[in-house]
Amino acid sequence: MLKNIPNPAVRGLIEWILAIGLALLLFFVLRMYVFRVAHVSGASMAPTLSDGDRLILNRASIVFGEPRPGDIVAYPYPGNPSEHHIKRVIAVYGDIVDFIGGQFYVNGNPLDDAFSAELIWTVGNTVFPLIVEEGRVFVLGDNRNASKDSRYASVGTISNDEILGRVLIRIWPFDSLGQVE
Repeated sequence: MLKNIPNPAVRGLIEWILAIGLALLLFFVLRMYVFRVAHVSGASMAPTLSDGDRLILNRASIVFGEPRPGDIVAYPYPGNPSEHHIKRVIAVYGDIVDFIGGQFYVNGNPLDDAFSAELIWTVGNTVFPLIVEEGRVFVLGDNRNASKDSRYASVGTISNDEILGRVLIRIWPFDSLGQVE
């Protein structure tokens, strides 16, 4: 098709336009369905993540699968959709979340708080026990006393459709480069 264009300068220009267009299309498809970049703002995920960390999110794992307990996910903050929050999924559809005596329970079992060793003193205003609805997850920050998460009615449970992706790796700072657990 392009071989029929007699002027090599015009043909070269069209080839460049097509290449740039294809690259942009590939970029947007990858950004929409595969990877996304996010950054941590605040201390709600300390000590796992720190303020200013830059992360690569695996969007495909959410588009083609369901979030699981333990996953760290990013979603738009309900009060300000341009701001993204990063939290840990602790319960999924059908799970019963309860808060008794400074301890979270999921399905009657104490939450394994390997990520948060401190006594939880901020309960929030969500009514417990809570049954996680279909297509939603209950999230908490690892720094439980400094996190605005599913304990608060203004956040509530997060729709699976709102999740931007599962945290895959930390890319900044370079000395902390690697997979995030």
